[in-house]
Amino acid sequence: MKRKGYFAGAALASALFAVPAQAKVIDQSDIGFTVAHTAQVAAAPADVWTMLRTPDKWWSAEHSWSGDAANFWLDSQAGGCFCEKLPGAAGMGSVQHARILFAHPDEMMRLSGAFGPLQGEAVTGTLTIQIKPTDAGSAIRFDYVVGGYMRFKVADIAPAVDRVLGEQLVGLAKALGGALPVADDAADAEPARPDSNLDDAMADLIQDDGATGGDAAPEPDEDPDP
Repeated sequence: MKRKGYFAGAALASALFAVPAQAKVIDQSDIGFTVAHTAQVAAAPADVWTMLRTPDKWWSAEHSWSGDAANFWLDSQAGGCFCEKLPGAAGMGSVQHARILFAHPDEMMRLSGAFGPLQGEAVTGTLTIQIKPTDAGSAIRFDYVVGGYMRFKVADIAPAVDRVLGEQLVGLAKALGGALPVADDAADAEPARPDSNLDDAMADLIQDDGATGGDAAPEPDEDPDP
C-alpha cells in the first residue's frame, strides 16, 4: 500500500491552492507553537458544520496515511474520533488523528490530536474550529496549539504545520463553494487589534471568546480593598 508523506508537498500545495484566506504562526517557543487560519464562505453555519463533519469531502489526501481521503471519518460528539481507515492485504487497520473534546453544532468544535509526524512525539495538539455567521454567510477560524517535547526544531516544524493546516481550511472552503475575498479596506474599518493581520471579520472571535466559552484569557481579579 502506498502511503503519502503527511507533510509532503506542503509548500507546493500552498502555492497551488492560494485563496483569499489569512494565516499566521501566532507564536512559538522552545516547547511549542500556535498557528491560526481564517476564511469566509457564502454558506450558513449549519452547512459549514455539516461539511466539517465529513472530512472525506475536504481533508487533503496528500496529508493522509492511506493516500485516500475517502478513508476519513469524524464522529459528532465529545469523545468521538477523527480517524482514518488503513486498508491492506493483512486486514483493515486504522489511525486516530484526533479526539473530539468539545462539539457545539454550528459554532465550535475542539479536537485533541498531534497530526502527521507530530503523532510520534511527546506533544499535545489542540485544534479549535470556530464558525461565526456573517452577512455574506460564515467566517471560519482554525487555531492549532502544540506543546510538549519533540525531536523537531520548532522553527522548522511550525511553518510546515502552518501550511498543512492552511491547506485543510482551503479544502473546507472549496467544498463549501470557495472562500470569499477579503475586502481591501477591511484593515482600515476598525482600530488595530491583536491579530489584526488575520481576516478582520474573524478577529471578532477573539473578542467574543469570553462570551461564547472560548479561550480568551481571564481578567485578573480586582482587589476589593485597595
